[in-house]
Amino acid sequence: MFRMRRLRVNETMRRLVRETKVSVDDLVCPIFVKEGNDIKEPVDSMPGIYQWSIDRIDEELDVISKLNIPAILLFGIPKKKDELGSEAYNDEGIVQKAIRHIKEKNKDLLVIADVCLCEYTSHGHCGVVHDHDVDNDETLELLGKMAVSVAKAGADIIAPSDMMDGRVEFIRKALDDNGFVNRSIMAYSAKFASAYYGPFRDAADSAPSFGDRKTYQMDYCNGKEAIRECFSDIDEGADIIMVKPGLAYLDVLKSISEQTEYPLAVYNVSGEYSMVKAAARNGWIDEKRIVMENMIAMKRAGAKIIITYHALDVAKWLNESN
Repeated sequence: MFRMRRLRVNETMRRLVRETKVSVDDLVCPIFVKEGNDIKEPVDSMPGIYQWSIDRIDEELDVISKLNIPAILLFGIPKKKDELGSEAYNDEGIVQKAIRHIKEKNKDLLVIADVCLCEYTSHGHCGVVHDHDVDNDETLELLGKMAVSVAKAGADIIAPSDMMDGRVEFIRKALDDNGFVNRSIMAYSAKFASAYYGPFRDAADSAPSFGDRKTYQMDYCNGKEAIRECFSDIDEGADIIMVKPGLAYLDVLKSISEQTEYPLAVYNVSGEYSMVKAAARNGWIDEKRIVMENMIAMKRAGAKIIITYHALDVAKWLNESN
């Protein structure tokens, strides 16, 4: 009889033969920065997550630094919004000021700037709206302006999340034309129109005021289309590709990881986070064990980078186990 259990006899043996491991180096921590002063505003639908003003954001950055988390993903929440999301590409906007502050204090921390208009538009959609429809090509011009603006502020990685056709190529050209040839693009390549984003819209104040985003975000029924989206972004100049959400799309993540050697990110999104938090608070699950199992699942499916609201907890647990 072949006895597979020989390799499971104790924890030391299991560690020795373990196929998949998660490291602090895999983690990206999202941060929401809000215009104003003395703000540490809890996001009710995301326990443990806050909106921060720049004058208090060091409280979060200090923890991230001590845990050796290598990167953050930054979202800005302005005071003023308009039809064209003009604060997104204002060089003195909230996200640009935050990037400059963070890079002055933490030169080695990678700052990934989310590039999208939804947090900045009065209608909450990801682009320019005409007759209740997002104009793809007109939106590209504004995304290019935002990408250049956050690059000027010091962002290390530009992360377009809008899902407009052709935006990676447009942004790559805009960056190159403005001297930012070495700034990387992490494209939200396979971003699905998902119900798992609900709590994020509370955190980023970005819910659409009408309709939905199904004409530009992907139909969650389509896996093969996700592969085409990823290869399209690679052809347009993306340095890193992404699948979003994570847990409900592990099949997509796995399929893409088997077809490309490009670095692959996964976004463990707000709804996935909040469900775990809610169940843990009710005593229905062991939070640490569930979270770490989820991290391993995404890593095993092929992710090299895990963007997660659990980042601080995961880093603490990993540091404690070392």
